[in-house]
Amino acid sequence: MIARIWCATATPEGADAYERHFAQSVLPALRGVAGHRGAYLLRRDGSHVEIQVVTLWESPDAIRDFAGPEITAAVVEPEARAVLIDYDRTVTHHTVVVTTAG
Repeated sequence: MIARIWCATATPEGADAYERHFAQSVLPALRGVAGHRGAYLLRRDGSHVEIQVVTLWESPDAIRDFAGPEITAAVVEPEARAVLIDYDRTVTHHTVVVTTAG
């Protein structure tokens, strides 16, 4: 399994808006991609909120079906860009070597 990790920052209000966008738009889209195995939205509050998205994939081909041919490019929809202060233009991929998930 591969973990795809992306980070952003937002105001508290922007982070709330991003959370809604993630739940209402991103998750339903991800569920429709073959090879998608789960997702986490992490939040660290402060004067600016740190956001981290971790999606799980069964293979690089599954990631390509979601992200396109350049799998290290971040997929950030205009609705998300509108509520973020800054965001990574690229993602990192990590091999999951141990998990407690079924």
